[in-house]
Amino acid sequence: MTATTREEAPIAVEGGGLEVRVREIGGDLTVGFFRLPQGTDFTEALKGLPDDMCPCPHWGYLLKGRLLMRTRDGEQVYEEGQAFYWGPGHVPVALADTEYVDFSPSAEFHRVVEHVRGGAG
Repeated sequence: MTATTREEAPIAVEGGGLEVRVREIGGDLTVGFFRLPQGTDFTEALKGLPDDMCPCPHWGYLLKGRLLMRTRDGEQVYEEGQAFYWGPGHVPVALADTEYVDFSPSAEFHRVVEHVRGGAG
Protein backbone atom coordinates (compact mmCIF):
# COMPACT_ATOMS: atom_id res chain seq x y z
CA MET A 1 0.00 0.00 0.00
CA THR A 2 1.12 3.54 -0.71
CA ALA A 3 0.27 6.89 0.86
CA THR A 4 1.37 10.47 0.31
CA THR A 5 0.60 13.98 1.46
CA ARG A 6 0.38 17.18 -0.54
CA GLU A 7 3.73 18.28 0.87
CA GLU A 8 5.40 14.99 -0.16
CA ALA A 9 4.11 15.12 -3.74
CA PRO A 10 6.46 16.93 -6.14
CA ILE A 11 5.29 20.10 -7.87
CA ALA A 12 4.41 19.40 -11.51
CA VAL A 13 3.03 22.82 -12.51
CA GLU A 14 3.16 26.18 -10.72
CA GLY A 15 2.96 29.87 -11.36
CA GLY A 16 0.73 32.83 -10.60
CA GLY A 17 -0.62 31.15 -7.47
CA LEU A 18 -1.42 27.91 -9.33
CA GLU A 19 0.11 24.79 -7.82
CA VAL A 20 -0.32 21.23 -9.05
CA ARG A 21 1.45 18.45 -7.16
CA VAL A 22 1.33 14.85 -8.38
CA ARG A 23 2.47 11.45 -7.22
CA GLU A 24 1.81 7.98 -8.53
CA ILE A 25 0.36 5.99 -5.65
CA GLY A 26 0.25 2.49 -7.02
CA GLY A 27 -0.59 0.55 -10.10
CA ASP A 28 -2.01 2.89 -12.68
CA LEU A 29 -3.27 5.57 -10.27
CA THR A 30 -1.94 9.08 -9.71
CA VAL A 31 -3.09 11.55 -7.07
CA GLY A 32 -3.13 15.25 -7.89
CA PHE A 33 -3.23 18.03 -5.30
CA PHE A 34 -4.51 21.25 -6.91
CA ARG A 35 -4.52 24.86 -5.73
CA LEU A 36 -6.14 27.25 -8.20
CA PRO A 37 -6.46 30.96 -7.52
CA GLN A 38 -9.75 32.60 -8.46
CA GLY A 39 -9.82 33.25 -12.20
CA THR A 40 -7.63 30.30 -13.20
CA ASP A 41 -8.96 29.09 -16.56
CA PHE A 42 -7.39 26.08 -18.29
CA THR A 43 -8.89 26.89 -21.71
CA GLU A 44 -5.61 28.03 -23.29
CA ALA A 45 -3.46 25.41 -21.54
CA LEU A 46 -5.63 22.56 -22.88
CA LYS A 47 -5.68 23.75 -26.50
CA GLY A 48 -4.27 21.07 -28.77
CA LEU A 49 -5.68 18.16 -26.76
CA PRO A 50 -8.71 16.29 -28.18
CA ASP A 51 -11.59 18.81 -28.49
CA ASP A 52 -9.26 21.31 -26.69
CA MET A 53 -10.35 19.70 -23.40
CA CYS A 54 -8.80 17.44 -20.79
CA PRO A 55 -9.20 13.84 -22.05
CA CYS A 56 -8.38 12.24 -18.68
CA PRO A 57 -11.04 11.08 -16.19
CA HIS A 58 -10.72 12.26 -12.57
CA TRP A 59 -12.34 11.18 -9.30
CA GLY A 60 -11.91 13.47 -6.32
CA TYR A 61 -13.04 15.82 -3.60
CA LEU A 62 -13.29 19.62 -3.56
CA LEU A 63 -11.68 20.81 -0.32
CA LYS A 64 -12.22 24.54 -0.79
CA GLY A 65 -13.77 27.00 -3.24
CA ARG A 66 -15.95 26.82 -6.34
CA LEU A 67 -15.06 25.44 -9.74
CA LEU A 68 -16.89 25.75 -13.03
CA MET A 69 -16.43 22.75 -15.30
CA ARG A 70 -17.05 23.31 -19.00
CA THR A 71 -17.87 20.21 -21.05
CA ARG A 72 -19.21 19.46 -24.52
CA ASP A 73 -22.64 19.07 -22.89
CA GLY A 74 -22.65 22.35 -20.96
CA GLU A 75 -21.35 23.68 -17.66
CA GLN A 76 -21.59 22.57 -14.05
CA VAL A 77 -20.43 24.26 -10.84
CA TYR A 78 -18.75 22.23 -8.11
CA GLU A 79 -18.56 23.51 -4.53
CA GLU A 80 -16.50 22.89 -1.42
CA GLY A 81 -17.40 19.57 0.20
CA GLN A 82 -18.46 17.77 -2.99
CA ALA A 83 -17.00 14.52 -4.24
CA PHE A 84 -16.84 14.43 -8.04
CA TYR A 85 -16.24 12.46 -11.20
CA TRP A 86 -15.11 14.42 -14.26
CA GLY A 87 -15.19 12.31 -17.40
CA PRO A 88 -12.99 12.95 -20.43
CA GLY A 89 -13.76 16.25 -22.16
CA HIS A 90 -13.68 19.03 -19.57
CA VAL A 91 -12.09 22.44 -18.90
CA PRO A 92 -11.87 23.74 -15.29
CA VAL A 93 -12.28 27.41 -14.36
CA ALA A 94 -11.82 28.54 -10.73
CA LEU A 95 -14.69 30.80 -9.62
CA ALA A 96 -13.00 31.29 -6.22
CA ASP A 97 -9.69 30.25 -4.68
CA THR A 98 -10.03 26.48 -4.99
CA GLU A 99 -8.29 23.38 -3.67
CA TYR A 100 -9.06 19.79 -4.56
CA VAL A 101 -7.58 16.32 -4.62
CA ASP A 102 -8.18 14.00 -7.53
CA PHE A 103 -7.26 10.48 -8.61
CA SER A 104 -6.63 9.65 -12.25
CA PRO A 105 -5.19 6.95 -14.51
CA SER A 106 -1.45 7.63 -14.44
CA ALA A 107 -0.53 7.48 -18.14
CA GLU A 108 -3.39 9.76 -19.23
CA PHE A 109 -2.85 12.19 -16.36
CA HIS A 110 0.88 12.53 -17.02
CA ARG A 111 0.24 13.22 -20.74
CA VAL A 112 -2.08 16.08 -19.79
CA VAL A 113 0.39 17.48 -17.22
CA GLU A 114 3.16 17.44 -19.84
CA HIS A 115 0.89 19.21 -22.31
CA VAL A 116 -0.06 21.88 -19.73
CA ARG A 117 3.61 22.39 -18.84
CA GLY A 118 4.41 23.04 -22.48
CA GLY A 119 1.34 25.27 -22.89
CA ALA A 120 1.61 27.18 -19.62
CA GLY A 121 2.98 30.63 -19.84
